[in-house]
Amino acid sequence: MNSSMIIEAVGYLGSALVLVSFLMVSVRKLRIVNSIGSVIFTVYAFIIHSYPTAIMNLCLVIINIYHLVKMGNTSENTRNYDLVEVSPEDGMLRYTVDRCKDDIEKCFPGIELTLDKANLAYLICYQGSPAGVFAGNRNDDNSFDILLDYSLPEFRDFSIGDFIFSKLPAKGITSLTYNGPDEYHKDYLKKYDFVKKENGYLKTL
Repeated sequence: MNSSMIIEAVGYLGSALVLVSFLMVSVRKLRIVNSIGSVIFTVYAFIIHSYPTAIMNLCLVIINIYHLVKMGNTSENTRNYDLVEVSPEDGMLRYTVDRCKDDIEKCFPGIELTLDKANLAYLICYQGSPAGVFAGNRNDDNSFDILLDYSLPEFRDFSIGDFIFSKLPAKGITSLTYNGPDEYHKDYLKKYDFVKKENGYLKTL
């Protein structure tokens, strides 16, 4: 592979990352990937002496860094959510679960979405609209068996987890168990200190 081919490959890589970034649901991830792509493309533009392109991409990097720093200070994790307690038969809960059915099944392969065993559910709302669902069975000993802990894609940045687990102790819930599908859920469970047990996971609040 000669040097010209390597230079072209660098250009294609930068362009690909910039394009892929716009497929990201999370604004934070979008800006990170876009910044990486823009840096690579800036290097490519300087190599081929395309200075207007280099300056434009360098400006994009600076803009992305500015917003990432701003996000770090204000943080997506400081969104003001509302915790709304509902019954498992609540119409808005059913609507949200039905509307997100395909995505829920993708996140939790094999999950049962009837929620027939649930006796308590919460809608986590942002600016008046559902952003997540937390449903399960509350037991007499104040433990809670999680049947569904789901966040809509645009809120899948752990901010809802931070919110819900900070609110549950005030509701009198002392521990959580999760026995559902964990194929794509292990990082989340690990982050929030769920301990792997023989038949599932346990978290003490």
